[in-house]
Amino acid sequence: MTTDTSTRIALPGGEMLAWSDLTGRRLPGGGPLAALAARVVPAGARVLLAGPHDPGLVDRLAHADVTCLLRSWPDGSALAEDRPVRVVVGGPGGLPADETFDVVIAAAGLDAVESVEGTPVGWDGLLRRLAAVLAPGGTLLLRLDNPVGLARMVDTAPWYAGRDDADWTVGGVLDADRPANLEQARERLAGAGLRPGGCFAAYPEPGAPTALVDADALAAYPGSGLLDAVLHGACAPGRADRPVLQDPARLAVDALHAGLGAALAPGWLVLAHRPAPAAPAAGEPPDPAGTAPGAARTAPAGPGGLPVLWVQTGPPGIGVVEVAAADGWRWRVPGPVAAAADAPFATRAAAWRDPAVLTGAVPEGRLLRTVLLDACLRRDLAALRRLLRGYAAWLDAHADDAGRLTGATALASLDNVVLAGGGAAGASPGFAVLDPSWRASDPWPLDVTLARGLWRFAAALATGGYAHPWSSTLDVAGLTVVLAGTAGRDLDRATVTAAVDAEVAVTAALRGLDNADRVALADELRAVEPTAPPVGLDSHQQLREAWLRQRAELTRVTALLRWTEELLTSRERALRRAEATINLLSGSISYRVGRLAITPARLAKRGARAAKRRAKDALAPRRAEEEQQ
Repeated sequence: MTTDTSTRIALPGGEMLAWSDLTGRRLPGGGPLAALAARVVPAGARVLLAGPHDPGLVDRLAHADVTCLLRSWPDGSALAEDRPVRVVVGGPGGLPADETFDVVIAAAGLDAVESVEGTPVGWDGLLRRLAAVLAPGGTLLLRLDNPVGLARMVDTAPWYAGRDDADWTVGGVLDADRPANLEQARERLAGAGLRPGGCFAAYPEPGAPTALVDADALAAYPGSGLLDAVLHGACAPGRADRPVLQDPARLAVDALHAGLGAALAPGWLVLAHRPAPAAPAAGEPPDPAGTAPGAARTAPAGPGGLPVLWVQTGPPGIGVVEVAAADGWRWRVPGPVAAAADAPFATRAAAWRDPAVLTGAVPEGRLLRTVLLDACLRRDLAALRRLLRGYAAWLDAHADDAGRLTGATALASLDNVVLAGGGAAGASPGFAVLDPSWRASDPWPLDVTLARGLWRFAAALATGGYAHPWSSTLDVAGLTVVLAGTAGRDLDRATVTAAVDAEVAVTAALRGLDNADRVALADELRAVEPTAPPVGLDSHQQLREAWLRQRAELTRVTALLRWTEELLTSRERALRRAEATINLLSGSISYRVGRLAITPARLAKRGARAAKRRAKDALAPRRAEEEQQ
């Protein structure tokens, strides 16, 4: 029996009255997921949001007729209070049997759809129920968590040890009732009468992805500088709010270059379609799946038939930037993002972001930071010298007559520059700014830009524990100076200090930090040492590596102190032996006789000097008279 608490809330039974699912991390504007949903949903479409979703996603679907299926009464009441949506609070059994939807979105997964107050139907039962309400020609957007994905690899708590209230459903490869990989998921979708389509890998966590990347692109372009920067930026240190076992950014980039970027993604968003019925040819039986005879059962790679990379870019207020694969990858900035160029920052004194400039082709090539790391690990000084000198010369070419850089080039650090040709030996390196929307507010001295890029790389080398061909006793500033020397430039520590101050100003501006947070950031960056873990990363692996570096440094210092102590001890013993010899000699008969013989000679010498001085003084007046005559 349905009980209406308002004109837009239905309670068919099975609602959870004291439970809320909307307690996780939220992204500005709903993040890339909201942008993807808005692209999948056409204007005026009937949409079912199955499970809890970010309210920002609901706001992005204002052009459609939205129905929300929730299991939590508090969430449904809060959602219907401020938004013109219809809300059904209960399990999947509460959906009207005679109603269909053009688009069904289950981006929170199927586990969050089922209510514990109703009859459990299992993962396959939920999928069949959602497929049944999908209209012919409709689209399903389904989230799947990867049981062996990156998020679980770096988590300090094992997935099977959950004791919280929300952990009554445990997903893993041992649960045969749910798919454990993409292939199994596609088989389940086909079994429910749907046609699997494109797939997006969700990073850094499936519940709140900041980057959605086409899975086929991850497998086809393992050396792409764009994908390298996207995955590293999504999983970069400083974004995690909990300890991890190892650096997720490093693991994500390694998975990309190994061709496993999609296989090890924390989660996936899979598109599936219900085929529209078609009239069979004469004498040909109807297709049981509803597909036209002879038609392919594989949907295009992405919405609209084009693979699309959905990239969360920038601080709050900037939103999402798309990269479309049409005649090569090109930036595609939605209208709301272009308007977000005027979003307020804490200050624009140092830098800001203008997504509206992302209008051209995405530069192709490998990320310069990755190529340099590879050369460091191989101790290839020739490649390092060639790449760093090429980078410095490229900055020189963009400087004005006063030796200053402006716009995007002023902020062109090694992690935002791509190297055309991948840095092949013997090839002349070509450089380009990957994302030109990051811009400096004022011109920067060339040396400061170079020192900032090298300092960021040196800090990653030293604190990340990477092997490199230089002395391990160098601090970060010293390593920056050495890198500059490899690039053929003479930088001093004062310039490095100015570069660190510039890094603080840029980071504070782009993150919208207040004065207190800016001071804390400055203290943190100035205190970066080789024996410390990376800034903003609470990783057990990196902490252990930092402990090993500290132990090695303590061992070196202890050995130096021991050698110094032994040297001082040996010198002290030699001094004591010399003193003993002197004392022994000074008390002997020969020493005393020698002193008796020498003393009269000393007195005679002293008297002769005095007589000579007196005679000279007596003759001085006579010489003066002779000179006057």
